[in-house]
Amino acid sequence: MTHVSRPDLSAAAWRKSSYSNTQGGECVEVADGYTGVVPVRDSKSPHHPALVVTDGAWGAFIEWRKSSYSNTQGGDCIEVADGLPGLVPVRDSKNPARPGLIVSDGAWGAFIGSLA
Repeated sequence: MTHVSRPDLSAAAWRKSSYSNTQGGECVEVADGYTGVVPVRDSKSPHHPALVVTDGAWGAFIEWRKSSYSNTQGGDCIEVADGLPGLVPVRDSKNPARPGLIVSDGAWGAFIGSLA
């Protein structure tokens, strides 16, 4: 696991992420301008500590692709994200604003193996 140095966020200019919805839920804020990292926080709890992730981890989190286990008729639409070593983020493509799951690659492999 890569250690990420925690930048001083006392002067951070937070903005609502494009991954937040407009109904007051999933309120993710990010701060720009930090080299190599992306600070992330819950706008409903701005006094709580922010999560600081690497650019690569953030990119993997937001770069979704349709799983090969989804069908082409509009059902069973599972999206997964790559690039997080040892983890597989999973979400419902029909409702991407809803929270997803992050499972270990071993658990994902066991799940996929059970489908065969």
